[in-house]
Amino acid sequence: MSTSMRKIPVTVITGFLGSGKTTLLRHILSNNHGLRVAVIVNEFGELGIDGEILKGCGIGCDENGQETEGQLYELANGCLCCTVQEEFFPVMEALNERRDQIDHVLIETSGLALPKPLVQAFNWPSIRNGFTVDAVITVVDGPATASGQFAENPDAVDEQRKADPNLDHESPLHELFEDQLSAADLVILNKTDLLDAAAQASVTALIREALPAHVKIVPASNGNLDLSVLLGLESASEATIDQRPDHHGSGHDADHHHDEFDSVMVSAPQAAALAPLTRDKVIAALSQLVENHTIYRAKGFAALPGAPMRLVVQGVGKRFDSYFDRHWRDGESRGSRFVLIGEDLDADALQREFDVALGVVSPAAVA
Repeated sequence: MSTSMRKIPVTVITGFLGSGKTTLLRHILSNNHGLRVAVIVNEFGELGIDGEILKGCGIGCDENGQETEGQLYELANGCLCCTVQEEFFPVMEALNERRDQIDHVLIETSGLALPKPLVQAFNWPSIRNGFTVDAVITVVDGPATASGQFAENPDAVDEQRKADPNLDHESPLHELFEDQLSAADLVILNKTDLLDAAAQASVTALIREALPAHVKIVPASNGNLDLSVLLGLESASEATIDQRPDHHGSGHDADHHHDEFDSVMVSAPQAAALAPLTRDKVIAALSQLVENHTIYRAKGFAALPGAPMRLVVQGVGKRFDSYFDRHWRDGESRGSRFVLIGEDLDADALQREFDVALGVVSPAAVA
């Protein structure tokens, strides 16, 4: 089939906040064996953390580390499932115009996105003739699910809330989780290295209840899977997506809002002679914010004094991890910035609390 006639396969990677979507995407891109891949990243919030992490492994950059056009597309103006026409179509049209340069498209949705409206958009005439959904891959955070955050039994959830203040909230998270599963052609049960055999079996059974029998559940650690498992599934998901149940209606104009979620940014000063930044200090300060507020997800970068590389910090609930992803570039602003996603978040109050926790200012100064 000629390049002009073939439909370009698209893999949609969805999953709840902190499940490991970006890590999986990095793995695919780092092991693509010459596959020409275009990437669309949909952030929730103004700071493009996920896009920056992908650039850290060379995606969207040339051999000198400078940004290039046409490989990485960041959509940061709202949830992709709610802004299909305004945000998504122009990017797909641009990709269609350079289809002879593309073998595959990867889309990482926001952790708050419903995959169904996005997949339905592939039935629109302007997209249908050029692209097909190879698969919807839903990434599940194994430890978070094992903790009872998405359990069917509300009594179990109540017990978990009593034990963990971070779970003390009423929200549609359970419904979002189920809708992300119902749209899946493949489920990645991630972070299995943090689960024992009994917990993994329990989580697998819970997920299986929400899936058709033919949808496989694949265990993984850090998204480390062979590409043959992830790409080339040829599901043509757009043809069957309307048959899959969901909680929010089937149309792309479905009643789906994120008013209950806030996305704010906190930052640390570039130079703090009295309290220089360290990895432990940054994580401790973010952990304190999570302890005191309803924060589901924290993600960002830290510039540590004397460190030539950028530190990526990611948190889900009380669990944090960090790693150095690349060297700071010449002329690049070495800032420390973190996006917090949760409920009832006051950016100014969180920044003041963050400053105190870092030791940048004294508690009396912000009282």
